[in-house]
Amino acid sequence: MINATALLAAVGDGSAFAKGRDLAAWLGLTPRQHSTGGKTKLLGISKRGNKYLRTQLIHGARAALVHFVKTSTGIGAWLRQLLTRAHPNVVVVALAAKLARIVWAVLRHGRAFEFQAHAVS
Repeated sequence: MINATALLAAVGDGSAFAKGRDLAAWLGLTPRQHSTGGKTKLLGISKRGNKYLRTQLIHGARAALVHFVKTSTGIGAWLRQLLTRAHPNVVVVALAAKLARIVWAVLRHGRAFEFQAHAVS
């Protein structure tokens, strides 16, 4: 509830952002980019934007990760696969960024979120 009210107060209806990634970048949940000579290198999260909201989303993602990994849904499969090749803290931030994108979609389109649990083998 705290996260929802804080995000709603800061973001409004989401119309200031063209897409969900823009909201995630505004919150500082996307990698910084450094490019030279045509090669792009992705660094850690940018840590720009609202520190409070970013922290709250990361803490929420850390708590939800345990649940999602145990489920046989698409997001659970994505997280399990990501955990095999990335550090758990990186996976938590990736989940927080995905949750920020979902928040943007809910705010922008004005509809309630409907989780569709498709079983994944």
